[in-house]
Amino acid sequence: MTRKTVRIAMNGVTGRMGYRQHLVRSILAIREQGGLDLGDGTVLWPEPVLVGRREHALQEIAEHHRLTHWSTDLDAVLADETIDVYFDAQVTSAREEALRKAIAAGKHIYTEKPSATGLDAALALARLARDAGIKHGVVQDKIFLPGLLKLKRLIDGGFFGEILSVRGEFGYWVFEGDWQDAQRPSWNYRAEDGGGIVVDMFPHWEYVLHELFGRVTTVQSHVTTHIPQRWDEQGKPYAATADDAAYGIFQLEGGAVAQINSSWTVRVNRDELVEFQVDGTHGSAVAGLRNCRMQHRSATPKPVWNPDLPVTHSFRDQWQEVPDNDTYDNGFKAQWELFLRHVALDEPYTWDLLAGARGVQLAELGLKSSAEGRRYDVPELSL
Repeated sequence: MTRKTVRIAMNGVTGRMGYRQHLVRSILAIREQGGLDLGDGTVLWPEPVLVGRREHALQEIAEHHRLTHWSTDLDAVLADETIDVYFDAQVTSAREEALRKAIAAGKHIYTEKPSATGLDAALALARLARDAGIKHGVVQDKIFLPGLLKLKRLIDGGFFGEILSVRGEFGYWVFEGDWQDAQRPSWNYRAEDGGGIVVDMFPHWEYVLHELFGRVTTVQSHVTTHIPQRWDEQGKPYAATADDAAYGIFQLEGGAVAQINSSWTVRVNRDELVEFQVDGTHGSAVAGLRNCRMQHRSATPKPVWNPDLPVTHSFRDQWQEVPDNDTYDNGFKAQWELFLRHVALDEPYTWDLLAGARGVQLAELGLKSSAEGRRYDVPELSL
């Protein structure tokens, strides 16, 4: 085997997502397995170069994982000709400028979503990347999760017949920060810093719906801030100016309707933090992050509404578990491997900056729909 090194500038690894999912569970996990086997006698070896603003935090991470390369000078890192890929997991408000610099430096781009704070900027980035002739990708991790892969298996096998509707429930209670520390950073709840559940989650729903059920053609939403005051990492109160809950209805190409509730102000009474129920003429399924249950029409019980008698059976027990039938890797790692193969071998890759722009578009229209109290068409994007 020949080992080929790919050097990746990873900006934002001191944050929760950048560190846990991208550095530890993706790039370092690929190294722990001996690299990425390209199938042609070559093993691709990812070499992370940690980038961020907090020198002490970068040094601590580097020493903990025995990494030797880190820097607080993004411009210097991008000027290094040995850097092949630039990855961005910064706060959204800082992302566009950094991506523009990386594209100008000729680096391949892989970035967390949303790729920009607005549609015009997201499309501009996609055009810049196209004109520069670089490879580019946007994180769309949910479609690589076991539960949704099982759901896709049912769709591809024709299990549902005609798909009628999709119902999604996502969220959990994020502590306000006064008497218990919040599980999410405070900037998530400040619109001026790029926070809000719509800009965070609608891009996810766009690619999940697009990949599994069809392109979103219309959006109608109600967006709100249920908790107007929270406490930051220093225990100081601040005004929560960003939305913390969104209730969306999406018309899909082909006629199906999707309804998805997203909330950081809901206590969990379901099996997983996110669940999608898909109902079709021939069967239904409920998929979470890892599990998926199904009920075929031939095995559908006959529910009868009678409020005067107690229910003597469990509705959940009437569903059948979809078997694993495969070994599922971490969703972030799985997409990283596909992107690195795209960079090294030019293999097909569809989750690019244009796909990322669709997510930004849906978030933008979702906020506009709520503000104006009307439904909006979602135009198909092109460069």
